[in-house]
Amino acid sequence: MKLLLLTLLWREALCGSPSVQIGGLFPRGADQEYSAFRVGMVQFGMADFRLTPHIDNLEVANSFAVTNCFCSQFSRGVYAIFGFYDKKSVNTITSFCETLHVSFITPSFPAEGMNQFVLQMRPDIKGPLVSLVEYYKWEKFAYLYDSDRGLSTLQVILDTAAEKKWVVTAINVGNLKDERKDEAYRSLFQDLEIRKERRIILDCEQDKVKDIMEQVITIGRHVKGYHYIIANLGFVDGDLSKIQYGGANVSGFQIVDFDDPVVAKFDQRWEALEEKEYPGADTRIRYTSALTYDAVHVMTEAFRFLHKQRIDMSRRGNSGDCLANPAVPWAQGVEIERALKQVRVDGLTGNIQFDQYGKRINYSVTIMELKNNGPVKIGYWNEVDKMVVTKSDLYPNDTMGMENKTVIVTTILEAPYVMLKKNAELFQDNDRYEGYCVDLAAEIAKHCGIRYQLRIVGDGKYGARDAETKIWNGMVGELVYGKADIAVAPLTITLVREEVIDFSKPFMSLGISIMIKKPQKSKPGVFSFLDPLAYEIWMCIVFAYIGVSVVLFLVSRFSPYEWTLEEPEDGALPLTTESTNEFGIFNSLWFSLGAFMRQGCDISPRSLSGRIVGGVWWFFTLIIISSYTANLAAFLTVERMVSPIESAEDLAKQTEIAYGTLDSGSTKEFFRRSKIALFDKMWQYMKSAEPSVFVKKTSEGVLRVRKSKGKYAYLLESTMNEYIEQRKPCDTMKVGGNLDSKGYGIATPKGSPLRVPVNLAVLKLNEQGTLDKMKNKWWYDKGECGFKDSTNKEKTSALSLSNVAGVFYILVGGLGLAMMVALVEFCYKSRAEAKKMKMKFTDAMRSKARLSITGSTSENGRVPVAYLRPGLPMSLSMTDLS
Repeated sequence: MKLLLLTLLWREALCGSPSVQIGGLFPRGADQEYSAFRVGMVQFGMADFRLTPHIDNLEVANSFAVTNCFCSQFSRGVYAIFGFYDKKSVNTITSFCETLHVSFITPSFPAEGMNQFVLQMRPDIKGPLVSLVEYYKWEKFAYLYDSDRGLSTLQVILDTAAEKKWVVTAINVGNLKDERKDEAYRSLFQDLEIRKERRIILDCEQDKVKDIMEQVITIGRHVKGYHYIIANLGFVDGDLSKIQYGGANVSGFQIVDFDDPVVAKFDQRWEALEEKEYPGADTRIRYTSALTYDAVHVMTEAFRFLHKQRIDMSRRGNSGDCLANPAVPWAQGVEIERALKQVRVDGLTGNIQFDQYGKRINYSVTIMELKNNGPVKIGYWNEVDKMVVTKSDLYPNDTMGMENKTVIVTTILEAPYVMLKKNAELFQDNDRYEGYCVDLAAEIAKHCGIRYQLRIVGDGKYGARDAETKIWNGMVGELVYGKADIAVAPLTITLVREEVIDFSKPFMSLGISIMIKKPQKSKPGVFSFLDPLAYEIWMCIVFAYIGVSVVLFLVSRFSPYEWTLEEPEDGALPLTTESTNEFGIFNSLWFSLGAFMRQGCDISPRSLSGRIVGGVWWFFTLIIISSYTANLAAFLTVERMVSPIESAEDLAKQTEIAYGTLDSGSTKEFFRRSKIALFDKMWQYMKSAEPSVFVKKTSEGVLRVRKSKGKYAYLLESTMNEYIEQRKPCDTMKVGGNLDSKGYGIATPKGSPLRVPVNLAVLKLNEQGTLDKMKNKWWYDKGECGFKDSTNKEKTSALSLSNVAGVFYILVGGLGLAMMVALVEFCYKSRAEAKKMKMKFTDAMRSKARLSITGSTSENGRVPVAYLRPGLPMSLSMTDLS
């Protein structure tokens, strides 16, 4: 309805009322200013008088474009021109105005010098700025200025500094290239930090202030101990929410008082406008737009006055040609200039009044400071009273006390730290959650004496800084931008986070670890009983066995004590005088084998040398058999799993198994920033891997490990790895050691009064053992896979047949080999006797078989006995005696 009324008034004004041609020069992108200009035309147009605008959009930094547009406006017969300029075009415009006597009304920065035909809608900020610096008692500070706005304010600051012995570091930030400005701003503030410059004046327009403050937040210079003065007249025009809770003091000036009834009434009309028809109407009016609106008001009042006075303002001759030589000034231009300067009205920017040089006088500027609850007025400045403080607060951004306040605790849903109860819908607020961090938050609140409310972070992230926007997300972002008072979560303490928030002492120590899918248990081999000793040892034992046997054979041959005469039976005569040696090569092998098997032998060395060989062999076998027996139980009874990955080195040197981390977390930052060759190699692989190896949530990473059939490894904090290992289906495991050492801490915003009591509470809980009790409660007492020790005992309780199958195979093989050797001996002996007795081989075998079965070669089963007569040879056979 209000918009319709404005439109009807505008149409009525255009129909039959007297018209005054007005020029308009708007820079590209000044949509809200142009909308305010149009609203002013409608608002101040009357039935008896109207302004008719001729608008041009241009690049105000282009003097050639400004010249063309100015001359075009002048040739149309405009009576005055409203527009903007910058450092490059201000001289061109003022020169034309002085030459042609055309009044130029502008909301741009006040031009230097005395320009008769230029009306400055924007008040000068020099006086308020110097007064504010004196109020804060600054004696050393940095002054960052935009040279596009001129140097007059800088000159006043330097002159005052010389008079009051201030130390001022002036830096021009107006000539930075857009593509590298962010990097330049960060470098600039790092240099200022080295110089201990923590008091800074930003003499720039709001868009540049925004860019600078974004980089200030990025490098953590928005915290307690820093103080910024924004030297423009639109303190509330910018988005201060990101720096509001950092702890830094931020002060500035405001020309538009939104508490003023005139401004409040306009604000209602402004909000009712359609954004499509009036671009920029969807946001609160900026101070440059308010100055534009007031400029329309001033022009309307001036020309209405001239119209009532019936002053002739007609254009004659060649006065429409701005490039005429010689230039012909407009005769009525002086009258218009005087009328404009005599206007005195109350507008959106307060009292509007000009001196003889077209500069604002008798104006008032509000002094603002940024508090935790937003921008707050602390006083005002005018030309008469100078600075007047209405609310004294020298340190405006000290955080408010926590009494009678519910502390917002941001956290993240991550088992076992914070979990929803199974019947969470039956509970409210904090009672809906359970977990380690829930218990920790309750203990912290009890020790600090505060009330709190748990709030799950909206984006489900821990907190990382976006590489392009430089904005913090996750829980860190909620602390930086004041959405939460404290973060109780598994939040890793890192350098980049410590720059923007404060951490308590670590409540849990951990490191990055590797999670893989638990490999299948290796089936015991048939000859697993050989596993206790390495292959090389078994080979050495075989060679040692052969070597000892050979040495024993040799020493027995050379030692005379091993040779003996065969003793005859009692009363019998010796059959031979030859000496015998029991340690032939086969008996030596048999002795060594018997000793190695711990079974002994029916023969023993008699000589000292032979006994030395036997002694050292027995000692050798004692140690070997004892070591073998000690390891045999472990190898046969413990079920072993063969893991394809045992360390980060194993991961880095292969490509078959993919590996990744949580996106937007400290683990990813660790690899991204690491200068260690191994970790850098892993990072290069992870960031270039396709498909992406990064996951949004830890649960997603665990699920990927379980479903990848051993082809994906997940890098995460060791504490979470150990917890998941204790959860069904018990198919993941931690391998290798931790890649680094770090800790989880409770985070608070910079300068928060909670930092000290929270830190003391964590130390007290640690000394009391409460933190260890809580970890055991949520990690192991509620584990679903059992303790590792008890699990091992269950697995070692019994042996399966597969563990000792090889022993049975050797037994069966040995028995079979013995039967085969016996058969060969039987055949060989039968053939030898068949040749000797000159009988058939079959008969000899039959005779041997009868002897083997019945124990007799005769039909009656008796074995013939041989009696040796004296003098008969020993080689007499049984056949000779028959």
